[in-house]
Amino acid sequence: MVFTTLAHHIDVDLLREAYRRTRKDSTPGIDGITAKQYGEHLEENLEDLYERLKSGRYKAPPVVRAWLEKDNGKRRPIGKPTFEDKIVQRAVVMLLEPIYEHVFHDFSHGFRRGRSQYQALKELRENLIDLRINWIVTADITGLFDNLDHELLRNLIKKRMNDGTLLRLIGKWLHAGVMEGESIHHPELPAVKGPELSHSMGR
Repeated sequence: MVFTTLAHHIDVDLLREAYRRTRKDSTPGIDGITAKQYGEHLEENLEDLYERLKSGRYKAPPVVRAWLEKDNGKRRPIGKPTFEDKIVQRAVVMLLEPIYEHVFHDFSHGFRRGRSQYQALKELRENLIDLRINWIVTADITGLFDNLDHELLRNLIKKRMNDGTLLRLIGKWLHAGVMEGESIHHPELPAVKGPELSHSMGR
């Protein structure tokens, strides 16, 4: 079954619940607005957000890239979206979760509600003992999401969800770009630097 009418479920009530489920302790994104600041005028902000989503005026802001030092001396990139963008992402996840959850294998734990890395490690440990496994192979695909084929991703999504509004919203996230230092890098586009930065950010 392919779902084609989901976006109409995004209303202020859903956004308010998405706000409630969004972590409030992370650092702000490119706009510098914290969760606390956003919550000071919550209803006004959610109403404005809803109107922008409804009219198609919502613009996905670039994600700020930061680097975390790993124990092996390497660095791992992390992305910092704006708090408002996190709310929108959470709302979309709340709509798509029931559609895609049942197609996951039971041993898949990543980014699934009610599951954690600790459950994954517990299951791995149990399988090592029960199946007498002596070898574990790990793989870290560097820059996976930077190089993911967007058309392939869209086609996979369309197999179960083909709502034009949500697909356009997902497309905005895919093309929002990543800000690192004073440069914004866009998928399939050259990096934007220097005086062109402010123009790119206001697109």
